[in-house]
Amino acid sequence: MEGTVRWTRWAGVAVVALAAALLVVSCGTRHSPGAGSGAAHAAHAAAGTDPAGGAEDGATAGHGGHGTAAPPPPAPLRPGERFVTLTLPQPYRPAAPSGGTDEYRCFLLDPKLTAPAFLTGSQFLPQNTAIVHHAIVFRVGPQEAKAARSLDASTPGEGWTCFGDAGVENGAWVGHWAPGANETLLRQKAGYPMPAGSRMILQIHYNLLATGGRPGGTDRSGIRLRLAEGADGLIPLETGRLVAPIELPCTPQESGPLCDRAAAVRDVAHRFGEQARGMVDGLTQMCGKGAPPAPGPTQHCDVRPERGGTIYAVAGHMHLLGRSIRIELDPGTPKARTLLDIPSYDFDDQAIHPLATPVAVKPGDTLRVTCTHDAGLRRLLPALRGLPPRYVVWGEGTSDEMCLGLLVWSMPR
Repeated sequence: MEGTVRWTRWAGVAVVALAAALLVVSCGTRHSPGAGSGAAHAAHAAAGTDPAGGAEDGATAGHGGHGTAAPPPPAPLRPGERFVTLTLPQPYRPAAPSGGTDEYRCFLLDPKLTAPAFLTGSQFLPQNTAIVHHAIVFRVGPQEAKAARSLDASTPGEGWTCFGDAGVENGAWVGHWAPGANETLLRQKAGYPMPAGSRMILQIHYNLLATGGRPGGTDRSGIRLRLAEGADGLIPLETGRLVAPIELPCTPQESGPLCDRAAAVRDVAHRFGEQARGMVDGLTQMCGKGAPPAPGPTQHCDVRPERGGTIYAVAGHMHLLGRSIRIELDPGTPKARTLLDIPSYDFDDQAIHPLATPVAVKPGDTLRVTCTHDAGLRRLLPALRGLPPRYVVWGEGTSDEMCLGLLVWSMPR
């Protein structure tokens, strides 16, 4: 999903603002996986039997799919919890900048916390899933909220453009929505700390492939927060992100100016700003020893945390060319463990995967995320086959790609 390379307090783990995070037991009925993305949609499109609405419409959430989708009812409140529902102040009509087909827009919302609390669950409420690709919820403190209010006031329309992150410093990722993800509740007594005066920044990725980037419909999405009162007694959670580069060349049957890697990187920077080029270069430095990894469909990246912690759940995110994603701990050693293995990735089924038993990670252990993408899907997917072929690198757009592993963990304070 997005961003410049940063570091968690585990100094070896790269972080990007993207999508997926309050992890563990899914509550309610999950949306049925759509046929509108990745290999699943490509198979239907090739056969001319797209159950999402026809081989030509490219239907799936966030790139030309269903206009509305009712979220499942929430699980009952547990002792000490309450719900707070926040909605965009006004309907927003997205417009992709720089000739692209994607806009990332941030909206400042106030849960009116007068005392400390923990965020123990969250459910994004997409109002127009035809254009909503994913959403991330960030928490900011009172000081950062002042900067956000100033940015909001100086930007025309609701919210502000925020490719890469929340647009203000020290935004902590505390929740997300992507197709197939619903509210999740930890079995453990755990949550994201919410100091008094905290604000939420709701980042929504709008995809306008169906309109060629032109303004389309409006959206007034919201989020339902599950809050537990008090400052103590729960395990404090953080969201960790593992990223790997994308170096996917055009297929032998494709040609065009953007099949040149340098041209493709310039195009990503044009559409999303220089931070997008910084992400590509940062992944090269971190994962490729200073040189771009060898081009190919499968890439991985290793990181070694400087501090220990406990992982409770995992998830993975790619875009429409994704085939498979895997997260491993200490691969190639006698104590190797696979934390996540999705051999057949479907963009419309980005469920969160709880670990049966929380996993302890020690300083110096290796965490690896590995992704496989398939440029051949481009000619089969209605959402992509009208676009010029390109050498695919990491990028925020739905027609670009990502390789993102997500962890919900706690670390000693």
